Amino acid sequence: MAQDTTLNDAHAEHEHHELPTVFGFWVYLMTDCIIFGSLFAVFAVLHDQFNGGPTGKELFEISGLALETALLLISSITYGFGMIAAHKGQIKSVQMWLGITFLLGLGFVFLEVREFAGMIAEGAGPDRSAFLSAFFTLVSTHGLHVSCGLVWIITLIVQLSGVSAISERMMNKLTMLSLFWHFLDIVWICVFTYVYLASMI
Repeated sequence: MAQDTTLNDAHAEHEHHELPTVFGFWVYLMTDCIIFGSLFAVFAVLHDQFNGGPTGKELFEISGLALETALLLISSITYGFGMIAAHKGQIKSVQMWLGITFLLGLGFVFLEVREFAGMIAEGAGPDRSAFLSAFFTLVSTHGLHVSCGLVWIITLIVQLSGVSAISERMMNKLTMLSLFWHFLDIVWICVFTYVYLASMI
């Protein structure tokens, strides 16, 4: 009886420790919403301030953007498969799906960096106009978040290599990364629609 009480107390203490962590991560996501909301607002104000420079219609190519979007959206699907495997306790499958998600995210970042490099080489850098300053700030902030997510994915793959079972703590880490990764997908859909497509119309 005393042993059961001790186990229950330990479980309650463990839940008390984990729940604030998840709650804190939700708070972080809310602050990220404020950051991106502010950047979208700045872009809305400056989107037609070209200062004689190129417009979005002249710069953006739908084919490359479609590929970037496809890579990021598919990466959310592969991460979802990883979470399904995690709930089943299949560590190797989780690592495999995380690895695929990482490669897709890396491809997205590569295409974005190549896009930036090409624009700067054409003289359309962030210092060319207010429109381009707002564009580079918003899109590169999203790209930085994706890059941080890639580091996080690699970290979890390495941590999973040394365990024989997925603990509740590890599941919380996977869940928080899932929230973060899907959040970035939602932000990118807004970027793709409002920044790219609207600028090309």
